[in-house]
Amino acid sequence: MTHKIPIHQVDAFTRERFTGNPAGVVLDADGLNDTQMLAIARELNNADTAFLFAPDGPDHDVRVRFFTPRTEAGFVGHATIAAHHVLSMRPNAPVRMRQKSKAGIVEVEVRGRGPESRIAIRQNPAPLGRELSSRERLAVLDALALASDDLDPRCPLRVAGAASTRLLIGVRGPGPLSQLKPDISRLTTLSAQIGAAGYFVFALQPPGTDPLTEARMFCPALGIGEDPVSGNAHGLLGVYLVQHGLLAHDRHKAAFTGVQGRWLHRPGRVEIEIEMNGGVVSAVWIIGQAVSVFETAMTFD
Repeated sequence: MTHKIPIHQVDAFTRERFTGNPAGVVLDADGLNDTQMLAIARELNNADTAFLFAPDGPDHDVRVRFFTPRTEAGFVGHATIAAHHVLSMRPNAPVRMRQKSKAGIVEVEVRGRGPESRIAIRQNPAPLGRELSSRERLAVLDALALASDDLDPRCPLRVAGAASTRLLIGVRGPGPLSQLKPDISRLTTLSAQIGAAGYFVFALQPPGTDPLTEARMFCPALGIGEDPVSGNAHGLLGVYLVQHGLLAHDRHKAAFTGVQGRWLHRPGRVEIEIEMNGGVVSAVWIIGQAVSVFETAMTFD
């Protein structure tokens, strides 16, 4: 039986085509097997492609699987933004949905309608892990061509996340960001040694500045030399900034905006809202806009 599936290309965390983080979105994917999904992801050649399925239980509204050109991923933030941007364009689209993936269930909310709408993903806060030892820190700095004086003294190098771990590295302003020269081979080796699949290098602006942060991220262990814009990493950063006293809050909520992608000529913007209970982070909202680039269809026999 012939199976025709709609395919969309979407740029997430932006409202301008050819910027932000691109993702594939495949609708009505129920008839596809793993081999076909991997082949489609490889053909589209985005960092990630989201495949949407009908729900298989009452606790969620849509089921999504994420594939890189190499393998399946548990959850991808920018591809979730892209998928729900596509869904929001359908007639009578719901404004709230529960999305199930291999990483669990998250709430997704469409805020507003039309070109200025924003997609918001609510997640449980990911844990912050250990600080690097002096030896590990020096090895990472050397692999990024950073000097110790480039580091922001308020920001210890810490591994963050559970299933998808990142090393958070605070530097003194945009100068060190522009001068990064990542040694991809060494960073890949270090990922296995320190337990972080990627390196999120960020610079803090003065309090009250919008955006508050600018960042770059390298994930060669995942096959991504430099990631244009990462929602997940900004969510981790929000928890980190609160715990280290670097983000103002009223013990109930906090918020900031981060930008990323300038050095890849794909600038994007991520908004983070943090829910708190007595000063402790209880949930993180990752929020972004998106724009459709093209849509097509593929037929399978």
